Amino acid sequence: MLTRMILVLNNKELQKKLEEGISLTNVQVECHEKNSWQKVVQSCGDVIVISESFIPLPAESGIAMLNNLPENPITVILQDTDSSEQQAQLMAAGADVVLYSGISLRSLIEAIEATLESRQQFFQIERLDHKGQARPKITDFISNSEVMQIFMSEVQQVAPSDSLLLILGETGVGKEHLAKVIHSESPRSAGPFIAVNTAALPEQLLESELFGYTRGAFTGATRSRRGAFEQAHGGTIFLDEIGEMPLHLQSKLLRVLQDYEIRPIGSEKATWVDVRVIAATNRDLEEEVTEGSFRKDLFYRLSVVTLKIPSLRDRREDIPSLARRFINNFRHKIGRDVSYISEPVMKALCSYDWPGNVRELMNVIERSMLLCKTEEISLQDLPTIFQAGGTLPKIPLHGESDLASSWQGKSLPEVKKEIFDEVEALYLKLVLKETRGRISQAAGIAGINARSLFNKMKKHGIRKEDFKD
Repeated sequence: MLTRMILVLNNKELQKKLEEGISLTNVQVECHEKNSWQKVVQSCGDVIVISESFIPLPAESGIAMLNNLPENPITVILQDTDSSEQQAQLMAAGADVVLYSGISLRSLIEAIEATLESRQQFFQIERLDHKGQARPKITDFISNSEVMQIFMSEVQQVAPSDSLLLILGETGVGKEHLAKVIHSESPRSAGPFIAVNTAALPEQLLESELFGYTRGAFTGATRSRRGAFEQAHGGTIFLDEIGEMPLHLQSKLLRVLQDYEIRPIGSEKATWVDVRVIAATNRDLEEEVTEGSFRKDLFYRLSVVTLKIPSLRDRREDIPSLARRFINNFRHKIGRDVSYISEPVMKALCSYDWPGNVRELMNVIERSMLLCKTEEISLQDLPTIFQAGGTLPKIPLHGESDLASSWQGKSLPEVKKEIFDEVEALYLKLVLKETRGRISQAAGIAGINARSLFNKMKKHGIRKEDFKD
């Protein structure tokens, strides 16, 4: 992440020398004129270097205001007089560093650079300890399946590079987790990993989420905000569901991928960022390009290296080991002493088609453990679809002659969409029947969020009330 240093000094010559003298990489220096206290407060700086005379009185309140900013900045106060007593008072008021502006320029720069380095180390420690979670690693994808082993050998080849990656795969196969593994196995592993779901945000918010904005850029923008690209500086940005990105933002993303410069909303100044971009989608982007909903030039730029994660039904050999791993994980999370899976259950799990892939398997195991009354999961603990045989019903397509007439004059993408819609509607009815119309549970089984499920139900004219009984 770029470290922002805000300079607000009453000595403009010294301010200019400091701005030119700071030689650390990954540091962006912003200078403000005097009488700009509000700009300082709204600037989202990491290190604020300010003359004592610019801090509103009482000094304790002014320093407290800086310390309570969301960025938790380091406050460096420059005194015009060399007073140890006054220095002690400012430190007691909450200042992190107090320096006499009359010391040599070299000493002043060294002191400020030491503060900037400590801030960058703070970012690294904060990332490594985030939620106390274990760091994703390549062994998370150890597999008994030949197709998965071949796939992971490709991953290990591209992980150390800095190339753009496009990860393809069905919903729930683990695209984001794979992106985290690639990041952790790359030279950028000490940098941040920032994930943005381009389908989860309204179109008007997505641009500011990606590129940030300046104070006053639009109504309600009372202070500046960093975008995801700036936060990912020195690391990796993961753009999930890239196929859902609006066309006008696709052109802006393409410019970023060409020059690696971002321009926050409302800013006249471009900022260079050093990031690796990994994008992911469960859509067929080539088809989207043909239909005009995805830019051809962006597709070619993103697909420098393409990785397609095999679906779970194509590597059924992994289902037993994955199920046992999830049991071990959930035992601590939900506090249930469930350790085993009965043979009929394992057989049912291995024969199911898993449209929601690994995520659906994870949800099924967690649900079964919650319902299980012994230390072994039995068939009665599984959702009803497994007790009925573990496979989806046959899709009621028409006869061959009917198909020929109904598809006549239609393009292949149109026919594929028609069949996909039929399958999607059938599957949604299946999971809604199983959960008796409970949206959150149905979304969990399907491996999508509740908002997406509502949108799909609306598209197919499906009402949750019809599944209550």
